Amino acid sequence: MNKSLVLFSFMALALAPLAHADDAAIKHSLSRLGIHSADIQPSPVAGLKTVLTESGVLYVSDDGRHVIQGPLYDVGSDHPVNVTNQLLGKRLNALQKEMIIFKAPQEKHVVTVFTDITCGYCHKLHEQIKDYNALGITIRYLAFPRQGLNSQTERDMASVWCSANPKDAFTQAMNGGNVQPATCDIDISKHYTLGVQYGIQGTPALLLDNGTLIPGYQSPKELAAILDQQGTGQASGG
Repeated sequence: MNKSLVLFSFMALALAPLAHADDAAIKHSLSRLGIHSADIQPSPVAGLKTVLTESGVLYVSDDGRHVIQGPLYDVGSDHPVNVTNQLLGKRLNALQKEMIIFKAPQEKHVVTVFTDITCGYCHKLHEQIKDYNALGITIRYLAFPRQGLNSQTERDMASVWCSANPKDAFTQAMNGGNVQPATCDIDISKHYTLGVQYGIQGTPALLLDNGTLIPGYQSPKELAAILDQQGTGQASGG
């Protein structure tokens, strides 16, 4: 057997218990903070692990002693990159089939909007959906009930997403119409949890395909100007 392969195998076996030990220390520390469900992943910073929780994204030292909350930025290039939001992009992509999408005929940009059917500025944004589309902006909606899970808004939004025609049901709800009860396998809590992990605290929250999060309403022309300035293109699967 190749000597290099033998050495690599030995190192992998030697390091494996350390990795598990690190994760165990981190889980113990998180439990002291009341966090009992977490996805522990590597981070781009030596000595830290990325921890995805239902309450947000944390960075925890390998020994579990130090916890940092908030986004991690890579400032090694001309444009700072939100590393945290790039990581969350994988979870965003997993929800593409559940998005309510208003596609631009000549798509230039794709923006994911975390929305609430009881939010006034969310209503204003949707009233102008044709204007966004005319400027080449596809809008993809995910649910973010501001009252939280197990609220009436969450139940109503679940019914909208589970309706036979979600786009029509969404527009009707945004226009103040009644929401007809409906059920399906779509879990709105996944939308909401992802929004929390992005650090969203209000709606509408506009997520660009480069991971930039813009809190609050932007008019069609304002949003188009931001997108052109940042040079964002089409998101995959949009």
